[in-house]
Amino acid sequence: MTALMGLSLLRSSTFVSPFSIPNHQLPPRSHKPFKLRCSVAEGPTISSSKIDGGESSIADCVIVGGGISGLCIAQALATKHLDVASNVIVTEARDRIGGNITTVERDGYLWEEGPNSFQPSDSILTMAVDSGLKGDLVLGDPDAPRFVLWDGKLRPVPAKPTDLPFFDLMSIGGKFRAGFGAIGIRPPPPGHEESVEEFVRRNLGAEVFERLIEPFCSGVYAGDPSKLSMKAAFGRVWKLEEIGGSIIGGTFKTIQERNKTPKLPRDPRLPKPKGQTVGSFRKGLAMLPEAIATSLGSNVKLSWKLSGITKLGNGGYSLTYETPEGVVSLQSRSVVMTVPSHVASNLLHPLSAAAADALSQFYYPPVASVTISYPKESIRKDRLIDGELKGFGQLHPRSQGIETLGTIYSSSLFPNRAPPGRVLLLNYIGGATNPGILSKTEGELVEAVDRDLRKMLIDPNAKDPFVVGVRVWPKAIPQFLVGHLDLLDTAKTALRDSGFHGLFLGGNYVSGVALGRCVEGAYEAAVEVKEFLSNYAYN
Repeated sequence: MTALMGLSLLRSSTFVSPFSIPNHQLPPRSHKPFKLRCSVAEGPTISSSKIDGGESSIADCVIVGGGISGLCIAQALATKHLDVASNVIVTEARDRIGGNITTVERDGYLWEEGPNSFQPSDSILTMAVDSGLKGDLVLGDPDAPRFVLWDGKLRPVPAKPTDLPFFDLMSIGGKFRAGFGAIGIRPPPPGHEESVEEFVRRNLGAEVFERLIEPFCSGVYAGDPSKLSMKAAFGRVWKLEEIGGSIIGGTFKTIQERNKTPKLPRDPRLPKPKGQTVGSFRKGLAMLPEAIATSLGSNVKLSWKLSGITKLGNGGYSLTYETPEGVVSLQSRSVVMTVPSHVASNLLHPLSAAAADALSQFYYPPVASVTISYPKESIRKDRLIDGELKGFGQLHPRSQGIETLGTIYSSSLFPNRAPPGRVLLLNYIGGATNPGILSKTEGELVEAVDRDLRKMLIDPNAKDPFVVGVRVWPKAIPQFLVGHLDLLDTAKTALRDSGFHGLFLGGNYVSGVALGRCVEGAYEAAVEVKEFLSNYAYN
């Protein structure tokens, strides 16, 4: 039970809602069909968006950033709140949508260079179904084992309570320590915001932290658990102790409260995943942003770089863009900034120096994804199950002398990811504890990963791997460090107090870094936009 509770840290993340909306008057909303038509600006002249008939048109919402958060907010508005937000524009500075989602297909391989999969929550399944991808969903084997390297051996992580007496990743003493701590026999909370390391060591003991949670922190955030905030990064588990006095007490209280609340009927269109599994799509994760962009059509603008945003006297906003057609301006009743926090900081500085300063302090460490392939016979015989490499993948605690953060068994997880007879492995290296990867060449990164894998997974005498792809992300994953929520609240409060109502902050530094949390956060942000528009745009 306690080990499983520790693993739940991986599956939990915090939710920080956009700032509350005070009473404010917006200009009347047009009910005309919305078509954006932009004219090319000569020299410094700024064009304006118009609808047929020549009158200036104001969009209901402009979403800055065409990553998964921005696209999903637009899709949520289109599918759930079309009555108040029919005129939605998504702008992206790059020439492609999807943000960090990067699926590549070449030489018989299909691989991811950003996020690899998602947990199939109802939110992301709804987004997939609404985007026409129900038939393209692929789900991993719910019984696929996960491994952690400890003392030179890849050890399975318990997947269900019946595994607990037999798994050898923790000692008997470590299991007892975790059990007593989970029921509340442990030191009290210290009275200050705890790091993940402080919280887990205090509640569950050193072994749960060192052998379970530390490697999972590396796998989820590529982060340093001594600096990550428990409340910000894994808020759902942090809250258990708050509401129940202990992790187990909080779990029981949560279950009791859930049972008291009438359960809404589940959308019958959604598939029913079995067990604890992960999902993707037939041709990779990129199918989701591509499908959403297709459904939004010409309202998605690529290679539109936002250069300025100003507040209009009538309560809306004017956004100025550099585009392939020239300088263009848009007017909108509301704006959602889903770009990375450091980009938002630069764009919002003319509006609020205090908000910009807070947003500039979030840290994004570098991470490299190194995708390589070996012949099946290169896998060590003791790692095979029924002659195959089976499982989700493996994680490597920093204490074990392995530079690679973790390895995903891509060709075992989803079908048609590698040619017959080949094994495809996606490896992540770098993160907050190893920013030095930025000084390494692609060849050096491949050598480091291959050297690590030969210590526990690959036959040391195997031939060199086939290098499928290497992608270095200089600013990869926002770190939810101690003080993260305070900084975020400072930014939102500064915008609100300066009168910038209807200007929302979104993206993974707000909702959480997991792909599923980005989608859940998109639905939540869409509700905020809907409430703002419906409550105040018609006054």
